[in-house]
Amino acid sequence: AQAGWLQHDFGHLSVFSKSRWNHWVHKFVIGHLKGAPASWWNHLHFQHHAKPNCFRKDPDVNMHPLFFALGKTLSVELGVQKKKFMPYNHQHKYFFIIGPPALVPLYFQWYIFYFVVQRKQWVDLAWMLTFYIRFFLTYLPLLGVKGILGLHLLVRFIESNWFVWVTQMNHIPMHIDYDKNVDWFSTQLQATCNVHQSFFNDWFSGHLNFQIEHHLFPTMPRHNYWK
Repeated sequence: AQAGWLQHDFGHLSVFSKSRWNHWVHKFVIGHLKGAPASWWNHLHFQHHAKPNCFRKDPDVNMHPLFFALGKTLSVELGVQKKKFMPYNHQHKYFFIIGPPALVPLYFQWYIFYFVVQRKQWVDLAWMLTFYIRFFLTYLPLLGVKGILGLHLLVRFIESNWFVWVTQMNHIPMHIDYDKNVDWFSTQLQATCNVHQSFFNDWFSGHLNFQIEHHLFPTMPRHNYWK
């Protein structure tokens, strides 16, 4: 999870003064330390920053309406159309089951491989394979095949809960709607909110509890957000 926040820093070019250094280390951190492709993260995350909480343009809110009814405007639209994909009046109950625990181990785990093969991102695939080779060589002699698969699932399960709670708490409570072509500054503000600052919250969220500052100044090093 902490490697996730670290790759986020490199992906936003906020660590080194030279862009290419950020790109190089980004591939190492997300590829070798996490087993995911940098190109996949860039593709999704840059869309999110361009149009946060804009339905059909921000990939992070694509769960509407398949699993959840998001935002007041979109929810009312669903009610008028009487399209019930899920029992949305109970979504606050089933969110804990199909949201945080499932995103990384059940969806991201296979989709990242589909993404790199479909787009022929062979360099990213090579970095990803170094993660899995290292993981298996390290733990296979200790745990066996079943043990290593169980460990991998457990790690992804914990990471998924950690990741989803952090990324959703500072966006989903805010305004969600179709793209109204509002000016960039207002678009960022209406889609982001901050979470109380504390030593633990700063560490746990990778300083993304300062989500407003991050969206307004995405290349700023995270330890300066509070200023």
